[in-house]
Amino acid sequence: MPRVIAIEDNASADLAECAAAITDTGFDPRNEDSLSHAALWLRRLGNNRTFLGDLLIEELAARHRDDVPDSAYGPQVVMLVPPNGQFFIRANLWPSLDEHMVRASGGASFVYGMPHDHNFDFLTLGYFGPGYWSDYYEVDYGEIVGWRGEPVPSLRFVERTRLDQGKIQLYRAHLDVHAQLPADSLSVSINVMHASGAQGWLDQYRFDLERREIGAILSPGPTEAFLKVAIGLGSAEALDLGHRFARRHSSDRLRLNAWDALAARENDPAAKDALWCEAEGTGSRLVAMEAKARRAELAV
Repeated sequence: MPRVIAIEDNASADLAECAAAITDTGFDPRNEDSLSHAALWLRRLGNNRTFLGDLLIEELAARHRDDVPDSAYGPQVVMLVPPNGQFFIRANLWPSLDEHMVRASGGASFVYGMPHDHNFDFLTLGYFGPGYWSDYYEVDYGEIVGWRGEPVPSLRFVERTRLDQGKIQLYRAHLDVHAQLPADSLSVSINVMHASGAQGWLDQYRFDLERREIGAILSPGPTEAFLKVAIGLGSAEALDLGHRFARRHSSDRLRLNAWDALAARENDPAAKDALWCEAEGTGSRLVAMEAKARRAELAV
């Protein structure tokens, strides 16, 4: 389960002070001094009981403007400090089952009940309310290839607990898996998220707990979207790039994405099957297993 970080400090900091302090030293969760420094400033920000409410009121008052505020990130997530190369800071809103937004949209809109890991480390603090619940698991990431339906025998349950107000936890990339459950009443967490250039090439998964297997990859990036659009438009250069990526790219996930995009251009099931048959033999176990599944779907 995520590592609990116990830091006692009564000092209070505003958002600018917290961001500046972490920026000065950087945020590397693998370095104990850097991790402790960031956790200390997250504690101090959490001790400031008014900053988030004041910020939200300012944003609501400015909604008549044409431009979208930098801190606006979505209905559940508020970007507090945008990415600066090593980290960013955000606030997450966790409604209870009694909230109208959950009744109207369903728990899946708030990632409730979806077991997943993360392809990045991050610190989280229970800032307001009783905190969301989580069923925590751990997994051996090194054993995972990543195709849908792949067995994950190392997935093991650890405990159910919640992010109480004032509690700080470190979610460890590719190790901690959790299925978040609704808070007993509206709650807010604040996160210091680690960011790196390699993150986009590391996969994040949804897990099927009942079957103890991979449910899906959750971490497609903009490269995948751009590639699919380019191949879909069908220029000679794009198709050449698509075939080269499909056969030789260092990221198995991007190779699969290229095969998907190439297959989507084919209207003839036999042509699709021929593409996926070629994909099975290109040396990637992830692509081979997904190609096998695609061919089975075509055969139905």
